[in-house]
Parts: sequence; structure tokens; C-alpha cells
Amino acid sequence: MIPATPISRRNFIRAAAAAGTAVAAPWLIPSSALGGPDHPGANDRINLGLIGCGRRANQLLGDLQSVTGPTGPARIVALSDIWPKKWEEWLAAYEKNRSDKSARFGTYPDYRKLLERPDVDAVVIATCDHWHALPAIHACQAGKDVYGEKPLSLTVREGRRMVEAVRKHGRVFQTGAQQRSMFRNRQGCELVRNGRLGEIREVLCAVYPSSRPAKKYHFKEEPAPAGLDWERWCGQTELVPFSFNRYLTYENPGWQWIREYSGGLLTNWGAHGLDMVQWALGTDATGPVEIEPHGSRPDSPLVFRYASGVLLKLAADVPLGGGHFIGTAGEMWMDRGKFHTVPKSLAAEPLGSQSVRLEVSDHHMRNWLDCVKSRRRPISDMEVGHRSATICHLGGIARRLGRKLHWDPEQEAFPGDNEANALLDRPRRKPYEL
Repeated sequence: MIPATPISRRNFIRAAAAAGTAVAAPWLIPSSALGGPDHPGANDRINLGLIGCGRRANQLLGDLQSVTGPTGPARIVALSDIWPKKWEEWLAAYEKNRSDKSARFGTYPDYRKLLERPDVDAVVIATCDHWHALPAIHACQAGKDVYGEKPLSLTVREGRRMVEAVRKHGRVFQTGAQQRSMFRNRQGCELVRNGRLGEIREVLCAVYPSSRPAKKYHFKEEPAPAGLDWERWCGQTELVPFSFNRYLTYENPGWQWIREYSGGLLTNWGAHGLDMVQWALGTDATGPVEIEPHGSRPDSPLVFRYASGVLLKLAADVPLGGGHFIGTAGEMWMDRGKFHTVPKSLAAEPLGSQSVRLEVSDHHMRNWLDCVKSRRRPISDMEVGHRSATICHLGGIARRLGRKLHWDPEQEAFPGDNEANALLDRPRRKPYEL
């Protein structure tokens, strides 16, 4: 069931007046519910639910506290995790610096119960990679806007289904590719867009190793901790005995290095670095047309070719959060929050008034919340995140097959290649189908 859309006091009065409905007076409203020049009223704030309260949710703690304080545009009203211990730990950390004591938190082992709440306007999804798609699609169906952590999907097909859900239900979706909200990254991409480096010939990025299948690892079978719903954690994947080696992110190996749950560093940091390449090249709505692996190991170098002729090579010792852009007039090295050019003069002179300018965002979470109110697409819209994640997935497929692949970014398929197309998605365990 899709909950009714919450309605603010302001909109209620406006609707009542339009319908000729009498509104009894006096209607006493506490001052905290009314907005002012420096703070939003209680009824103007966006109610958030947090789905997944583990490692990544704790990394988002500062961003969430900055937008949910007494003068912030949002407040958190609900938490969900398959292990109650996680929301208890997260809430304890959040409460240490929370100045707004008015909020009350509902807690839910099953995120679908959180989505049934009519007062939840939007959700932040910070689950493991193999649990990104289904909560996002369900949230869209329930009329909630979404901030979804990267990598957005486990497969290319999952990503496209997520895009379709966002568009069908008219939701605002922000991908957690926060480098698009960093000034120096935007500035560096603008230099490339405006030809300061000349014609871009190639971009060098880190090798970004892929994950390996679970059968390549040894897992110690252990009893699941009390309260942890392990069957649900496995979700769409095979139900296997519990092991901390699977459940924890950075344990040996940790779920992030296991193919059943993640694409490895290629979909983790690669979703950041390759996203910067897409932004700089102006290819947010498309992608490469050819992928060639130099080997079939998880860390084999990869070469992508765009239709323009630009080569993207995952073969260099460069920062994880960006890349080395090589043009006919100069070069640029980019990382998270910084860049430098050779020669330095390429970045010394400001861009002119007629130059290409990229969208400005100085706070990724706040940009999303602003768009929730305005209904505009945020700086890292679902389609943008999907296209960047797709490059990561394509690299993983090419390494698995160990041969050159041709890719149609419009149809999102390998033309005439049934073996490669079979890897664009994977079977899902019931009842966790998309």
C-alpha cells in the first residue's frame, strides 16, 4: 500500500480555503511548528528514515547531523536494520551531538514497515551492496524520495530497474557520489569541459581490483549473533552458514571482496573515480563502447574506449578518487577534493563568462534535500549514478571473460554476445526478486 502524502499546515489551510472549508479560529500552533527566516518550521521539515545502520551509516553521521539539527531542513524519525544492535549503536553516536531533542525514533527490523509510515518523506539507504536495489525500488513505490549509497547496484540490470522505478514514481534520487559536491572536483571537471587541456586523448585511473566468487575463500562457520536476521542479510543471494568473514566489510575477506555481495574495489572506489571521468568528459548519459581486459585476474588492467576515441585505462598508480587526464595542451591529476595541472598556467586564469559551467553543490546531502522540496533532479541523479556504476560492472564482466567486449550504451547490451549478456544480471533467491 502506498501511504498518503504528508501535508503541511500551510498546504492544508490553502487547500481548505480553495475548497471553501471553514477553518476554526483561533487555531493555536506552537511557535516551533512555524518557520522563520533562520529556521524551518516543524511542518516544513523533511522526515527521514535510515535503512541500514552499520559502517556506512556511521560514516554519514556528520552529514546527517548537519542537516537534522534544530535549524536544519530535515529530521530523522525512523531507523531500520536487520540487527537491532546496529541501530542502537548508531543512535547512541547520533545522540552525543544532537541538539534537537524533540525527535522520536521508530525502529524496524524490516525496512518495509518503515516505508509504511505516512510521515516518512524520504529515506537514506546505507546497506550492503547486494541490498541497495530492492529497498530503493520499494521506497519509490511507497512514494518516498531516496538518497542511495554507491555503488548503486549489484548488476547493470538492477541499476536500470532502479532508474525505471525513480522515473515511474516521480521520485528524487541522489546517488552518494559526494565528490560532485566538492568545489575542486567541479573546478577540475570544468577545466576539461572547457578545453583547457586541449583534446583529451586518454584518462588513466587506478586498477581497482574486482571481487572474487565465494568459493575462492575459506569461511569459518559460526553461530549468528543473537538478534541478527542472517537469512534476510543473505537476501537475494544463496542462504549460507553465518561467518563474520562474510558479514563484516573489511574482515578477511569481508563481503566487499565477495562477488555474490559486491564488485570489490572496482565498484567501491571505482564508482567515485570513474564518476569523475564521466563528469569531466560530459558522458553522464552514456558510456564506453568497448572494454578490453589485459588478463582475466581480478586486478588485470582494463582499457575502455568511448565513441569519441578517448581511452580510459585502469592501469596506473594514480589516486583512487580521480584520474590522470592527458590532453593535447596539458595534463591534470585529480583526487578527492583536489587537482593540479601541468603546466600550472592551465588552471591559473579564471574561466570566462561564456564558459561551460557545471551544477553547483557544496553539500551533497543538503543538495538532495533542497531537490526534495523543489522536485528538481539532484546533482548526482539516479541515471548519473547508474551510468558510472555500469562502467564498473562492465570492467568486472570483461575480467571474468578475459576478452574484448563491445558495448551498446543505448541498449545497455553486448551486441550478439550471449555469454556476456548473461552476466548483466544474476538469479535471485525467492522471495527477494526485483
